[in-house]
Amino acid sequence: MYKPLADEIRPASLDEVVGQRHILGANGMLRRIVESGQIPNMIFYGPSGTGKTTVARIIAERTNRTLRKLNATTAGIADIKRIIDELDTLLTPGGVLLYLDEIQYFNKKQQQSLLEFIEDGRITLIASTTENPYFYVFNAILSRSTVFEFKPVAPADAERAVQRAVDIMNARRETPLRLEEGVTARIASGCGGDVRKGINAVELLFSAASGQEEITLADAEAITQRSAMRYDREGDDHYDILSGLMKSLRGSDPDAALHYLARLLEAGDLIGACRRILCSASEDVGLAWPQAMPIVKACVDSALQLGIPEAQLPLGEAVVLLATAPKSNSASSAIGAAWADVKAGRTGSVPRELQNVHADGTGFEREQGYKYPHDYPGHWVRQQYLPDALKGVKYYEYGDNKAEQAAKAYWERIKNEE
Repeated sequence: MYKPLADEIRPASLDEVVGQRHILGANGMLRRIVESGQIPNMIFYGPSGTGKTTVARIIAERTNRTLRKLNATTAGIADIKRIIDELDTLLTPGGVLLYLDEIQYFNKKQQQSLLEFIEDGRITLIASTTENPYFYVFNAILSRSTVFEFKPVAPADAERAVQRAVDIMNARRETPLRLEEGVTARIASGCGGDVRKGINAVELLFSAASGQEEITLADAEAITQRSAMRYDREGDDHYDILSGLMKSLRGSDPDAALHYLARLLEAGDLIGACRRILCSASEDVGLAWPQAMPIVKACVDSALQLGIPEAQLPLGEAVVLLATAPKSNSASSAIGAAWADVKAGRTGSVPRELQNVHADGTGFEREQGYKYPHDYPGHWVRQQYLPDALKGVKYYEYGDNKAEQAAKAYWERIKNEE
C-alpha cells in the first residue's frame, strides 16, 4: 500500500521536529510540558505542514493514555459518543488522549459534548486548527485549554527536512540522482513554510526523474513556483495579508506595502487590494493631502478596467504614493467619535435655526432665524449647529500637517475678526 513520503519520515521525537523553536526549543514551554508528563488540554494553532499533528502523536506516545483521533471535517456526535462509551473500561485504563484535527469544523454542540470529560480529566484534548482559535473555538473549550501557536517553518529549517527526504529517496535507487546546486534551498524556500509541501515536492521530482541522472534547478522551480502562496479567501491568511498591506501604508513603508500588494495580486484578489488602498487614502492620508483620494481613485478605476496582471501598474503607483504621502487621521478619528456618540444615543433635536424652512409659520413659537453664512464677512457667522445635548462638543482636532494647520490658521483669523 502506498504511503506518502511525508508520513513515512514523520519525526519520532521533539528533537527531530523542524522549526517551532519558540515552543519546542531547549527551554520552550511546550517541550517542558511534554517532558513533565503532565499533559493539559491544548490547542495547536497554525498553518498546515508546521508539525501540529506530529507533535500531538509524539505527546500521545509519551503518555499512558489511549490515543483516539478524530477529524472534525468528517466526525460527528456519534464518533464522540463512541469514545465516551470507552471511558472507564479496559479499553482505556489510563483515560483517553483525544487528538481532534480541524476543530473549527465542530459546531458548538459538538464541542460542548466534550466539556464534562475534559473537565474531570478522563479525556485530555489536543485540538489543532489552521484558523484563529479565538474566533472559531468556543469559550468553554478555550478556557480549559492552553493555546500554542505553530509558525511557518523558516527555509533554513525546512531545508533539513528536504535534504532528509532526498537522502531517503536516493537510498531507494540503484543509482542516486545528482542535485544541481541550489535545488534543496529552492524547494525549502518555495514551500512557504509548509514542510509537508517540501517533502511532497521531493517525492514528485524523483517520480518525474525517470531516465534522468540529475534534478535541475529548473525542475525545482517548476514544481514550487506557486507553492509558497498561503492564501484562503475565507481564512486568516486572507485577512492577515490585507491587514499587512493596510498597516504598511499607514506605517509609510512602500517596500512592505508593495510586497503585500504583490501577494494579493498573485492570489487574484484584486478587489480586496483595491478596497484597502481606497480606505487608506481617507483613513491614513486624509486631510494631510486631500488630493490623494482622487488620484488613488483614478488608479483603482484603471486597475479594475485593466485586470490582472496589468492592474499591478496603477495599483503599484497608488501604493507608493500613499506610503510616501504625509499622514493624518484627524478626519477618520472625528467621524469615529461622532458615530460613537450617535450609537450611544447622544443626539437631540436639530436646532431650530437649522430645521427645514417648511416648518416656519406652522405653529412654532418662533421662526427659524437661520443666518446665511454667505451674507457675512468671511462667509461665516456664529450660530449653533449641534443639538443642545451636544453643545460645545469637539470631534475634530486639526492635524499637525501643513494643510490642516493652514486651514486652522485661516479659520482662527476669520472667527476672531467677528
